[in-house]
Amino acid sequence: MFEPIPLNLPPYPFKLTKKALQLYIFDEIRKKNLVLTPEEWVRQHFIQYLILHKKYPKSLIKLEGGLTLNKLQKRTDIVIFDIYGKPDILVECKAAHVKIDQKVFDQIARYNFVHKVNYLITTNGIDHYHCKMNYEDKSYLFIQDIPNYK
Repeated sequence: MFEPIPLNLPPYPFKLTKKALQLYIFDEIRKKNLVLTPEEWVRQHFIQYLILHKKYPKSLIKLEGGLTLNKLQKRTDIVIFDIYGKPDILVECKAAHVKIDQKVFDQIARYNFVHKVNYLITTNGIDHYHCKMNYEDKSYLFIQDIPNYK
């Protein structure tokens, strides 16, 4: 069973329950209990950060959405949409013990072939990387943080 650890994100009063030696966390977006894995711990913290600190409405956040890439079914961790329903921010979450390396950046870049968002974020709950995309000159810029919701 995974034991929650402190992350480099604000702590939140999560609803945790234990059933048959398994720990569950309540997901406010999907409105259900999920098995608490190291990656889910990071994802739930980042969701709360987006909602409470960056002020993104829950209604614009989609979790573990499916996408087809090279005829393969994949899942994005977090997609935040703009008010017109267009994907705006893509977040890839990893467990705290997983290093954010080129492989992780390659993964989110592949997902972005489908979504074409303005911002990419990779996080393991300890290290967070934010990129602003520039499609005109086919580049990206690392930035300190994403903007607050407008």
